[in-house]
Amino acid sequence: MSILAFRAVPPPPPHQMMLFLLQAGVLLALAFCLGRLAVWCGLPAVVGELATGVLLGPAVLGATAPGVAAWLLPARADQAHLLDALSQFAVLLLVGVAGAHLDPRLIRRRRGVLVSVGSLGLLVPFALGVTAGCLVPVSLLGGGSHRATFALFLGVALSVSAIPVVAKSLSDMNLLHRDVGQLIMACAAVEDAAAWFLLSLVSSMAAGSFGLGDTALAAARLTGFVAVAVVARPLVRRLFRRLDRSGDSGPVSALAVIVILLSGAAAQALELESVFGAFVAGLLIASAVDPRRLTALREVTLAVLAPLFLACAGLRADLTALRDPGVALTGAVLLVLAMAGKLAGASLGARLSGLSRWEGVAIGAGLNARGAVEIVVAGVGLRLGVLTTATYTVVVLIAVLTSVTAPLLLRRAMTRVEKTAEEELREADALLSAEDGERGGVT
Repeated sequence: MSILAFRAVPPPPPHQMMLFLLQAGVLLALAFCLGRLAVWCGLPAVVGELATGVLLGPAVLGATAPGVAAWLLPARADQAHLLDALSQFAVLLLVGVAGAHLDPRLIRRRRGVLVSVGSLGLLVPFALGVTAGCLVPVSLLGGGSHRATFALFLGVALSVSAIPVVAKSLSDMNLLHRDVGQLIMACAAVEDAAAWFLLSLVSSMAAGSFGLGDTALAAARLTGFVAVAVVARPLVRRLFRRLDRSGDSGPVSALAVIVILLSGAAAQALELESVFGAFVAGLLIASAVDPRRLTALREVTLAVLAPLFLACAGLRADLTALRDPGVALTGAVLLVLAMAGKLAGASLGARLSGLSRWEGVAIGAGLNARGAVEIVVAGVGLRLGVLTTATYTVVVLIAVLTSVTAPLLLRRAMTRVEKTAEEELREADALLSAEDGERGGVT
């Protein structure tokens, strides 16, 4: 019956499909141009790619040419959902491919660092966010929330990191092969896992159903998902090894995409974030196949899908609410607390784990990027009535600005961190992988 019903659904109207293709083309073209401009100015490409959505959103194009904005990006759910679906597909592949390029040996060897940095990098900004939530004006609280619920929600919003933006920034800066880059990605995964767990609890509070049973259920979902991933690792390895015998990277890349998408779907089914599922899938892939076999998939993901996702994320930012001086001041204070809390917490955790001062600063800087993950959290708060439109705008602004400034702080800190012999070997492997991909494209 469901298949027959699906057949009965008419395809999108030609104008709707044309507009979707035009939107994707314009976003990608502008993201490519602004990304190249950012690189020319000495900035990571992610800065220009995030700015794409801001320029095409309500703050710039919507204010200067509302007719053009309404035609190109109409406020219709059926049209917006097409672009959202493309963005979701892009972000899952970006996170999964980034996870597939992590070094499992380094993660196992540095698990103490992950626990220390991940916990303090989450708890310090969370505590600052809760404190700020207890002090902000009542006018910024959502009508359907209590002060305690709002404060806890703001703590979650300020404590997350955006694995997609972190991954893109590290790739743009050629830092994925560095120990610090690997630790940043792994710590971001630890923090986001905890943040999604906290978000589920706060959402239950906002819905009026918070209790010990909800806490236990959320913990069981997260633990169960990780346990299933561990059990499935031998099967994933066997599948990749069988396909890898042919010497053709196409089937290997296809299987990687399948694993990433199915893992994301499983995480979403358990009411976890699909991005977290994609990252876990990337770790499974990293333990099963040589990253050089994924060169073609990585290039397409970073050159095409990642800019599309970042441009779509920027579209969510509406900066017109900042005309209110009270909202602007609150936003500035929360921005400082968010950046200082993440930097201080992660740096302290790194120092307690025996890392150098500048390694700690670099990790804290890298984890400061909040990107679309914080925008997703803000959307949940708006839907539940915890945030007002103005507060939502402030949280989105923090997401965008931290994603822009984090690579700048990271670049400065990494100039003080010496490269190790192991990192040089990883870099050589990455260069060899790229050369293999270029030769494969020529043949």
